[in-house]
Amino acid sequence: MAFAYDKHNTYHRMLRQALITVVSLIAFIEAWWVISIVANSSTIPDPATTFDALADLIRNGDGMTGDSLGTYVSASMGTFLKGFALALLVAVPLGLVLGRFSLLNEFTEPVIEVLRPIAPIAWAPIFMISIGYDLGPMLVVFVGIFFPLLTNVVFGVKKIDMSLVDAARTLGASDTQVFVKVLVPSTIPYIMNGTKIGLGIGWMCIVAAELYATPLGGIGFYLSEQATAGYWPGAFAAIIVIAFLGIITTSLAEYIHKAVSKRMGMDV
Repeated sequence: MAFAYDKHNTYHRMLRQALITVVSLIAFIEAWWVISIVANSSTIPDPATTFDALADLIRNGDGMTGDSLGTYVSASMGTFLKGFALALLVAVPLGLVLGRFSLLNEFTEPVIEVLRPIAPIAWAPIFMISIGYDLGPMLVVFVGIFFPLLTNVVFGVKKIDMSLVDAARTLGASDTQVFVKVLVPSTIPYIMNGTKIGLGIGWMCIVAAELYATPLGGIGFYLSEQATAGYWPGAFAAIIVIAFLGIITTSLAEYIHKAVSKRMGMDV
């Protein structure tokens, strides 16, 4: 009986969320349509014109360069995933160490707090000029994802119930075993939360980087190309593609976050 109730309740929540999403998107498109009429400017195309441009991009690709939408998306995804992987490899171990050793955290915190508020986009022209178009955009994405991921990992380590650590030590666990078998598993939900936040920021960064690094040929380049040519429906179509990619990645991270947190016995 309880299982049937939970199943019905879950279905009700999913249906409610789907309905809210549909109504919200319809309201957004209606507001967009009204703004395009009131503004009466070519720089704000109406939804119908924009979706026509998007459909044309999907079917025929870029009329200026001949590249397909898949070419632009794959270029952006490649750079994005490299930056994300690098942030994951650096931020997670560093966050675990800083969270575990208070003195080291106190020593590095002033430097982190100086660098963290700097918008990742501000690094884009610096990285492009000093490092080049191959690694520069990847590092912009890395910076965008690194700080939210790092701060969440450090916070997660500090939130660990010390009774678990004491219990492990009582059972004879070494410092290494405590670190690997207690600290790391306990911070996984926080790692996932930082990842979810970082992914959203990462997409802002990759687009900004591609506006500078036009040889990359990513979706940011397509956006810049269309805006420069004055074809605003194409530019808005690129924004829709970017939003869709961001939704996919963050939704995937959210799903994994909930699954991992549920398995770890934590409420989300």
